[in-house]
Amino acid sequence: MNDSSADQYRALGDSIAAALPDVVSQTLVANGELTLVVKRELVLDALRYLRDDPACLFYCLIDITAVDYPSREQRFEVVYHLLSPRYVRRVRVKCATDEETPVPSAIGVFAGANWYEREVYDMFGIAFSGHPDLRRLLTDYGFEGHPLRKDFPMSGYVEVRWDDEQKRVVYEPVQLTQEFRTFDFLSPWEGANPYELPGDEKASGESK
Repeated sequence: MNDSSADQYRALGDSIAAALPDVVSQTLVANGELTLVVKRELVLDALRYLRDDPACLFYCLIDITAVDYPSREQRFEVVYHLLSPRYVRRVRVKCATDEETPVPSAIGVFAGANWYEREVYDMFGIAFSGHPDLRRLLTDYGFEGHPLRKDFPMSGYVEVRWDDEQKRVVYEPVQLTQEFRTFDFLSPWEGANPYELPGDEKASGESK
């Protein structure tokens, strides 16, 4: 992004913040895009303004996703990506929430938000108030947990397999047949021991 584009985004961000002083808490220009940090309970006001204002016209919802920061009190950031085909610009809108507090559903502003919000609910466990059909989208029925949370185990909680005797899919607790191990590069059946790889002698200054 050149300096001219960055200045245009900063001017746009300042204009939006001035128009929505009670909604926008921070503006940032980075990676060729404008980012707006808004209050969770007023996120719909920001989305409507960005969609309808003649200087914005961000009427194309590209994506809704989230980021998990477990160390924060409000551990989740819900992220909206919008595009303005009229001005060929992008904007990113963020709002923070915790595990219990829902975010207002954006379906009334962007009908396409429906499945995006269901995906965020499925992957992160973030609820969206006012959503007409908030249920899992990508995981199976009876799935436990939310896979994109940082504290979700890599192995999951249950495994799924086809039982030929019962002629159906069955769910069972995950059972690892072998513990995670650090293997030796030369022998996959031996634990890693201190050894010298070819070329290490160069680092120590010794010749062999």
